[in-house]
Amino acid sequence: MIRRIATALTVATIPLSLLVTPVRADEPPAATVVPVQVTGDPAKRFNLVILGDGYTAGDMAAFRRHVDKHLSVLWSIEPYKSYRSYFNVYRVEIASKDSGVSCDPGLSSPRRDTPLSMAFWSGCRSDGVQRLLLMDQAAAERYAALVPGAVPANRQILVLANSTTYGGSGGAFATASGGNALSALISPHELGHSLGGLQDEYDYYRRGVPGGPYTGEEPGSVHHTLLTEQEMRRQRMKWWRWLGEPSEAGGRIGRYEGGMYFSTSIWRPSQHSIMKSLGYPYDQVGREVMTQAIGRKAGLIQDATPAGTVGADRVLWVETLHPVRRPLRVSWTVDGRFAGDGHDLELRRLRLRPGRHTVDVRVDDPTDFIRDPDIRASFAQTRTWTVDTAIRTPPDTTAPAFTSTTPADQPVGADGVVHAETTHPATRALRITWRIDGRPVHADRDLELRHLSPGTHLVTATVGATTRTWTVDATPPTVTAETAQPPARDQLTLKLNAADDRPGSVVAEFRVDGDGWYHYYGWPTDSDSPFLFTKNGTNIDDLVYGKLAAGRHTIEYRAVDAAGNYAEPRSVTVTLD
Repeated sequence: MIRRIATALTVATIPLSLLVTPVRADEPPAATVVPVQVTGDPAKRFNLVILGDGYTAGDMAAFRRHVDKHLSVLWSIEPYKSYRSYFNVYRVEIASKDSGVSCDPGLSSPRRDTPLSMAFWSGCRSDGVQRLLLMDQAAAERYAALVPGAVPANRQILVLANSTTYGGSGGAFATASGGNALSALISPHELGHSLGGLQDEYDYYRRGVPGGPYTGEEPGSVHHTLLTEQEMRRQRMKWWRWLGEPSEAGGRIGRYEGGMYFSTSIWRPSQHSIMKSLGYPYDQVGREVMTQAIGRKAGLIQDATPAGTVGADRVLWVETLHPVRRPLRVSWTVDGRFAGDGHDLELRRLRLRPGRHTVDVRVDDPTDFIRDPDIRASFAQTRTWTVDTAIRTPPDTTAPAFTSTTPADQPVGADGVVHAETTHPATRALRITWRIDGRPVHADRDLELRHLSPGTHLVTATVGATTRTWTVDATPPTVTAETAQPPARDQLTLKLNAADDRPGSVVAEFRVDGDGWYHYYGWPTDSDSPFLFTKNGTNIDDLVYGKLAAGRHTIEYRAVDAAGNYAEPRSVTVTLD
């Protein structure tokens, strides 16, 4: 079985002494902010700002391709896949004087004049780590500030270098090389550091040099421990709620030795996850942390009836975020008693007794990505109003119209959610008429798409005289596998060919003997070459790729398209002698 296909290479926390802070005498280059995905007001959304460095004006097409590839992989990984709708994404194009970045790939390589002064070797340090890709953070802040409404509290900066060399870093900002075969897997690993505060799970700092034993106290890291499984359960500590479950990254959630650059005497939750081995997803422990991190960047309630005292003929409303896979939960109470769910509460229908009443609404996320009920509850948001039955609400002339909806410029996946928000007349609740292929269906502000036959479908939403239309892509991508073995049958190559009937990147995955799904990227040194399996694996820069024991194995493979549709897994059986 594959137990260690590839190991993640970057580091989590960057000391201030290593930051690249050059002095510039000339004016910084101008930049262009390009919205890639806008789901709402930047002041209320999570804004991912992607900067490029070392891309000349002639290289800018390559920067755009690199951004698209990184995003395609990111949206295929949970929890980004389910919470993609929380993100605004902006690409900041900065034409560089020189092409490429400094000290790439060696210390003797040229120093290049680039807007963010990106450099390998920990910023061109003779005592640095070659894969550690640093930059001028102050310059990155200046360029990211060009995105209106995106501030540090609701923003994450990701910087791509114009390089095919493996590298990245994950301090306050995340960096990654743009064009390496593995580069689109570096960015979610580094976001694990920068956004989620996750630590590295590999057992070395410099490749090929074991980290030795951990000798400190119980680490503060959520996903590292000194405790046994029994102690975690007894003390209700660390990942005790997940113990024994099948890991999203393969195997089971348990206790595996090594992590935080130490090879012994410290334990992590999974045999491999993206914080240890690039290609695998986050395990449940990391996914829970990243779900929390995304949730902290944007409140569940985006807008609501202004707080205060209202009449009993008023309609109270809330506008919420809308996850891609399932709606949030909205519940109303009057004087502490349940009064309904949905995004509007028509007070007139409640026939309140004369006097004053207290109305509360609570919005929470019922996701199973967060196992701790206290943490899940901490993300819930509430609003409160006083209702006075003596008040009469004056009529208004607010016209029915849509205010925000699921973007309609790209197809929606077959298991997704289409949402729409409307204007809010004071004394009447607007009803949206939803249809799928012309057939009326009942929904509030979120239409969950389920059980659609393969093909293309049309969803419409009508309020007043306005209709919005979305295309639903219910056709999964296709993926084929090419395998080849020499006569000796002592090795195996695997090439996956994924395609879709619509534009957009398709991400292929495979797994061996039921282990975790692994992102197919070709081969680390050449993305056009197939993945190679041998009995001892292949050592590339002190990492072993494609180690597969002799014997009979089942390789499953699948793909996910840009709309989020998965192809049904197929499989091939192979034997290594």
